[in-house]
Amino acid sequence: MNLLPSDEQLEIISAAAEFLSERMPVESIRADRRAEAAVPPGVWREGAELGLLTLGLPERYGGSGQPFDDEVLLHVEFGKRLAPGPFMAATLAARVAARCGDEELAQGIGSGEVLVALAVLRGTGEIRPVKGTFDLFDPCGAQYALAVGRSGAALIDIAAFGELAVVESADPGTRLATAAVAAAEPLHWVDAEDEWLWGRAMVLSAAFLTGLASASTALATDHAKTREQFGKPIGVHQAIKHTCVNMEVAAEAAQAQTLFAAIAMDSDRSDALLQILSAVHVAGQAAVDNAAAGIQIFGGMGYTFESDMHLYLKRAHVFRHLFSEPAEVLAELLAQERAQ
Repeated sequence: MNLLPSDEQLEIISAAAEFLSERMPVESIRADRRAEAAVPPGVWREGAELGLLTLGLPERYGGSGQPFDDEVLLHVEFGKRLAPGPFMAATLAARVAARCGDEELAQGIGSGEVLVALAVLRGTGEIRPVKGTFDLFDPCGAQYALAVGRSGAALIDIAAFGELAVVESADPGTRLATAAVAAAEPLHWVDAEDEWLWGRAMVLSAAFLTGLASASTALATDHAKTREQFGKPIGVHQAIKHTCVNMEVAAEAAQAQTLFAAIAMDSDRSDALLQILSAVHVAGQAAVDNAAAGIQIFGGMGYTFESDMHLYLKRAHVFRHLFSEPAEVLAELLAQERAQ
């Protein structure tokens, strides 16, 4: 099985990387940390025009009809570039609208004209009917919210959440609010038996975490090569070089497992759940550990406001807790028959 990206996939990744580096550079996260929205509306629509939200959407709904592994590679690139904004929510919400036959809404989300926040249920509650306390990610200007659970995925009118209480996020690239819902019916619902969107969401979150782990490794390794102390690069010391190697191994393992999870899910393998849980665990651990190790390699500079390393660590913690808590993922993974 060839897990290396094709030439066409590399072209897609290259185009996305060029756009993100020019229009959503990492520096903008710090510069715009007080802005109401993490991404200016015009820039968001530019990204949508490139097809960043509709890569896997069927062509009749304005998408490119690419396979799932293309979407996964794209979200790895989002992680590498610390891309702010509701990319995952929009990607999945457009798919929900398309599955429900709402062509106008699917195209609106895919074009960037209609914004969708990600609604994550905290504690007890349900997503159909919608009730409980939710964290809403990037809700500014959103007309809808997407909630994803084991039973299915719900696209909800944002008005159902009432007045949102803004919460200051530890990650300056994430906008966060909370709301409690007594009971509301979703606008669109896709049952898990029709399409396993929870599994898709888990793999995409693992892909973003993989990108974070890879970027942290590259940043730390480059610093180890160029930072000199006592006339020598700090990378000549075993404590530094061995740490960089361990980071690279963890990042590569995360990418391999995440891509295999995407293939397992797309091909309906019997062990798809095992592979998905493994991807989320391995990628989540790699993202957090690599960013933390990178801060140590940077030394005192790694703790400063101007350093990018702490941004990777903060985003890693955000994505690691999106659809399932790390302890729950590990417990379910260990409970799988093949893990016994």
